[in-house]
Amino acid sequence: MNNYLINNKNKYDSAYNESLNNPEKFWNDIASENFSWYDKWSSVVEWDFHKAKINWFSNAKLNITVNCIDRHVKTHPDKIAILFEPNNVNEKPKSFTYSELLVEVSKMANVLKSLGVKKGDRVCIYLPMIPELAFSVLACARIGAIHSVVFAGFSSDALATRINDCNSSLTITSDGSFRGAKTLNLKNIVDDALLKCNDEQKVLVIKRTLEPIKMISKRDVFLDDIISGVDDYCKPEIMDAEDPLFILYTSGSTGKPKGMVHTTAGYMVYTSYTFKNIFQYTDNDIYWCTADIGWITGHSYILYGPLSNGATTLMFEGVPSYPDFSRFWSIVEKYKVTQFYTAPTAIRALAKQGVKFVQGIDLSSLKVLGTVGEPINEEAWNWYNINIGKNNCPIVDTWWQTETGGILISSIPNVIPDKPTFATKPFLGVQPMLVDDNGNELKDNNIVGKLCINFPWPSIARTIWGNHERYINTYFSTFKGKYFTGDGAYRDEYGNYRITGRVDDVVIVSGHNLGTAPIEDAINEHPNIAESAIVGFPHEIKGNALYGFITLKDSSIDNNSIKSDINKIISNKIGPIAKLDKIQITVGLPKTRSGKIMRRILRKIASGDFNNLGVSFLFLNTGVEYIENEGETNENTTPSKSFVLLPCW
Repeated sequence: MNNYLINNKNKYDSAYNESLNNPEKFWNDIASENFSWYDKWSSVVEWDFHKAKINWFSNAKLNITVNCIDRHVKTHPDKIAILFEPNNVNEKPKSFTYSELLVEVSKMANVLKSLGVKKGDRVCIYLPMIPELAFSVLACARIGAIHSVVFAGFSSDALATRINDCNSSLTITSDGSFRGAKTLNLKNIVDDALLKCNDEQKVLVIKRTLEPIKMISKRDVFLDDIISGVDDYCKPEIMDAEDPLFILYTSGSTGKPKGMVHTTAGYMVYTSYTFKNIFQYTDNDIYWCTADIGWITGHSYILYGPLSNGATTLMFEGVPSYPDFSRFWSIVEKYKVTQFYTAPTAIRALAKQGVKFVQGIDLSSLKVLGTVGEPINEEAWNWYNINIGKNNCPIVDTWWQTETGGILISSIPNVIPDKPTFATKPFLGVQPMLVDDNGNELKDNNIVGKLCINFPWPSIARTIWGNHERYINTYFSTFKGKYFTGDGAYRDEYGNYRITGRVDDVVIVSGHNLGTAPIEDAINEHPNIAESAIVGFPHEIKGNALYGFITLKDSSIDNNSIKSDINKIISNKIGPIAKLDKIQITVGLPKTRSGKIMRRILRKIASGDFNNLGVSFLFLNTGVEYIENEGETNENTTPSKSFVLLPCW
């Protein structure tokens, strides 16, 4: 039986059981029957979670762009591969057939080769959501270079950190970007970043805004100046299954961002397979994911997943509020979008504007709605279902991570029913489990635990670039022999999973994982800040926002000035996405006797939850609260004997 398309519950049950009982045969059949290979594999999977060693399709030879482009050129060359909707509604949209995409990717690949880029080299891509971003990513894959896309909202410091960590030799950027009514100078950010990088960098610049920029002789070159001189076909590099495809950085709870390494064959097979089924894609559908390619969602479900299925995928340069809050729905109507995939943050922001921006717009083309980035709350789910789906579109609430490469838990339209706030069931081949704090499996339903995965799936990240020990310690050391997701989850009486949130110091803001430690490190560089602690708190639009508790060295300095300085520092060091929504100046932070900040208490305070704090609060007229030890209990859960001061509000 060909299990590539799962279109009914019986087929799902049968295929899922096979994927658990005989995973080698299951994935062998999926990979053999649905992709193009130069050479087949010697073994399907080899793995050891204790050493974090995972190989899929060992010794197989392929090129992912052949599967994403060339084979579709042979069967439907004139089918639209990429639709591009510009930021400005008055600018003419663009489209690229599979034949045209092959030419554009080949030319970009030959440009990269002319600049000295070769197999195994790292290329950093810092671009807005324009077609050249897609061409650049695929061009790297074409020649075997490892792409590392950095979201073009990150600061120069964040960009420099990533360039230095992967030791990239070329940065691809543009003169600037359009974002709503704003024009941003990306080239200046790159210039600032490269001041902190080695001197051997090259910069390829794409013209987008046509704003004046500074070009550095012998380092910078405009794409327009060299692309006309290259061939319009590039022979694909033959890659090994486990050759790195890309590095994508994600925030952790401690230290610098982690460069997650995804390899070629397993990632291709899994993203293609999940896309086909979770979105129930069929020929002539028009698929739109609103994410940015700077995040894993854009990699897997704007480019590689859709294109490997010969789909038509839409890229949108702008924002949902420009020129007004009807923009998303107008685009759906304009292109007759059939699958629409976005973040709960966007849904909440649009819902807040009411239904007036939806009324009068034809959304009847929609067949599947999706959400990604964070669990969706019930109110947003219902608004999405009623006003966008018209109670007629299944909603796939997808759970996955940068580290997983593809979706691990989700409903499947008309196969696995959706359920508000629940991701629902594991995808084919995925073996989730809930464990207690000691790693013991919780086998019952209607239970809460820490979410682990018991068996590798093809798109799992293979390592952290340059630091495999950190990879082991982060994902495989907490519970030996298991991949620990860092999330908690609830499993209901029917075996459906609902993600309850992070269990570490990572806050999901607008669907993006932000580690608190790097933000605190940036803040603490301010000469008058003694200490800081960042926690998340519920936000009606973002899902979660960041709350900063700040202790000053000199309390006589103007607090408003300090607060302004803090967000400037964060914007410069990390990016505007990490700015704090609330800042509280405090004379002290609650700590354990060993000196660890009691973030549990701070989270409760930030959320306005003063119940079950485990400490006494004495409300005084002095404008401060005293947190006092209530007894000699566990050192890790009680404050120190000395009083700690927190401000009231």
